Amino acid sequence: MLNISGIEEGYVIDHIRAGKSMDIYKYLRLDKLDCQVAIIKNASSNKMGKKDIIKVQGNMNLDLDILGFIDDEITVNIIKGGKIVKKEKPELPKTITNVIRCKNPRCISSVEQELPQIFKLTDPEAKTYRCIYCEEKFDTK
Repeated sequence: MLNISGIEEGYVIDHIRAGKSMDIYKYLRLDKLDCQVAIIKNASSNKMGKKDIIKVQGNMNLDLDILGFIDDEITVNIIKGGKIVKKEKPELPKTITNVIRCKNPRCISSVEQELPQIFKLTDPEAKTYRCIYCEEKFDTK
């Protein structure tokens, strides 16, 4: 059995779909932080079969919109003094800014590099986002 010690201050991002932890690592820019990060891939889960878990020791501004965008089934445990003080359940955000890029080469956001990449949730059931400038579709699945 693999044992990763508990953390005093920070976050445990749990119930990540197996294989999605590296996407979260990249989108949250965890490589830029000067804190301990443990990624557990393919952990056994009664509920999910297999799951990924990320533990972050230390304080950071955790963007729940990004987490909700990647996987709205994730649970975020906020740890203080070695105990869970709060549980967050990220939701699918209505808009997402500068996380994904429009794939349409004719889109104004592809031409004008300083424009923010903004996508709006157009179909919550299918988890479909569309570029606000050109309506290009982006599926999260």
